Amino acid sequence: MTDIIVTQTLNTIGLRCPEPIMLLRKKIRHMQEGETLLILADDPATTRDIPSFCQFMDHNLLKSDLENTPFKYWIKKGK
Repeated sequence: MTDIIVTQTLNTIGLRCPEPIMLLRKKIRHMQEGETLLILADDPATTRDIPSFCQFMDHNLLKSDLENTPFKYWIKKGK
Protein backbone atom coordinates (compact mmCIF):
# COMPACT_ATOMS: atom_id res chain seq x y z
CA MET A 1 0.00 0.00 0.00
CA THR A 2 1.26 3.47 -0.79
CA ASP A 3 1.76 6.01 1.94
CA ILE A 4 -1.44 7.62 3.15
CA ILE A 5 -1.39 11.41 3.10
CA VAL A 6 -3.17 12.60 6.23
CA THR A 7 -5.07 15.86 5.84
CA GLN A 8 -6.33 16.16 9.42
CA THR A 9 -5.95 14.39 12.76
CA LEU A 10 -8.49 13.77 15.52
CA ASN A 11 -7.20 12.79 18.97
CA THR A 12 -9.87 11.05 21.06
CA ILE A 13 -7.51 9.47 23.58
CA GLY A 14 -9.13 9.34 27.01
CA LEU A 15 -12.67 9.69 25.65
CA ARG A 16 -15.25 6.94 25.91
CA CYS A 17 -18.25 5.96 23.83
CA PRO A 18 -20.10 7.81 22.40
CA GLU A 19 -17.71 10.79 22.42
CA PRO A 20 -15.17 9.52 19.83
CA ILE A 21 -17.91 8.93 17.24
CA MET A 22 -19.60 12.24 18.00
CA LEU A 23 -16.31 14.09 17.48
CA LEU A 24 -15.56 12.06 14.36
CA ARG A 25 -18.91 12.96 12.85
CA LYS A 26 -18.42 16.66 13.63
CA LYS A 27 -14.85 16.69 12.28
CA ILE A 28 -15.59 14.84 9.05
CA ARG A 29 -18.53 17.13 8.24
CA HIS A 30 -16.09 20.02 7.84
CA MET A 31 -13.70 18.12 5.58
CA GLN A 32 -13.71 18.01 1.80
CA GLU A 33 -14.49 14.84 -0.12
CA GLY A 34 -11.31 12.80 -0.60
CA GLU A 35 -9.45 14.24 2.40
CA THR A 36 -7.97 11.76 4.87
CA LEU A 37 -8.46 11.84 8.63
CA LEU A 38 -6.22 10.04 11.13
CA ILE A 39 -8.03 9.17 14.35
CA LEU A 40 -6.19 8.25 17.55
CA ALA A 41 -8.30 6.42 20.12
CA ASP A 42 -7.93 4.19 23.15
CA ASP A 43 -11.59 3.26 23.68
CA PRO A 44 -12.06 -0.43 22.77
CA ALA A 45 -15.56 0.39 21.48
CA THR A 46 -13.99 2.29 18.57
CA THR A 47 -12.82 -1.01 17.08
CA ARG A 48 -16.49 -1.72 16.36
CA ASP A 49 -17.93 1.79 16.10
CA ILE A 50 -15.54 3.41 13.62
CA PRO A 51 -15.81 0.70 10.92
CA SER A 52 -19.61 0.76 11.33
CA PHE A 53 -19.68 4.55 11.10
CA CYS A 54 -17.64 4.47 7.89
CA GLN A 55 -19.87 1.87 6.29
CA PHE A 56 -23.08 3.64 7.30
CA MET A 57 -21.87 7.11 6.23
CA ASP A 58 -20.13 5.94 3.01
CA HIS A 59 -16.60 6.87 4.07
CA ASN A 60 -13.62 4.66 3.26
CA LEU A 61 -11.72 3.11 6.17
CA LEU A 62 -8.34 2.95 4.45
CA LYS A 63 -6.45 1.29 7.27
CA SER A 64 -6.64 0.57 10.97
CA ASP A 65 -3.91 -0.30 13.45
CA LEU A 66 -5.37 -2.11 16.45
CA GLU A 67 -2.23 -3.87 17.70
CA ASN A 68 -1.43 -1.30 20.39
CA THR A 69 -3.07 1.70 21.95
CA PRO A 70 -3.66 4.25 20.83
CA PHE A 71 -5.62 2.60 18.06
CA LYS A 72 -5.20 4.37 14.73
CA TYR A 73 -7.75 4.69 11.95
CA TRP A 74 -7.26 6.30 8.55
CA ILE A 75 -10.53 7.42 6.97
CA LYS A 76 -11.00 8.92 3.53
CA LYS A 77 -14.07 11.12 3.41
CA GLY A 78 -16.72 10.01 0.96
CA LYS A 79 -19.57 12.06 -0.47
